Amino acid sequence: MFLLFSVIPVLEIYLFVLVGERIGALNTIGIVILTAIGGAWLARSQGTLVLSRIRSNLAAGIPPGEDMLEGALILVAGLVLLTPGFFTDAIGFVLLIPATRARLRVWLGRKFREWTAGGKVTIIRR
Repeated sequence: MFLLFSVIPVLEIYLFVLVGERIGALNTIGIVILTAIGGAWLARSQGTLVLSRIRSNLAAGIPPGEDMLEGALILVAGLVLLTPGFFTDAIGFVLLIPATRARLRVWLGRKFREWTAGGKVTIIRR
């Protein structure tokens, strides 16, 4: 958490200064605003598709586990895209690429299974 709240803001400030020196302050601000608007639109459209898929799968009796994780990744992408900065925008846009999201979903699923199998999490069943 220390890394998240200390290193990333410093990196973002460094990138703002670097880009601002090259293209100017107003152009830098414009890019940040455009990436936030474009990223929010992309996240919303992809999130709507996933939500539609979840609804149709639920209607068919199919558990929405993977789709729920995909929706969560799209939500994270949208949140980091709304955060001003070039590094966070890059992370957000990478998360909006379906192939990248699929690989991350598989990796997270594997890590979750390892975590729960290792006795770190107790799942209560009724």
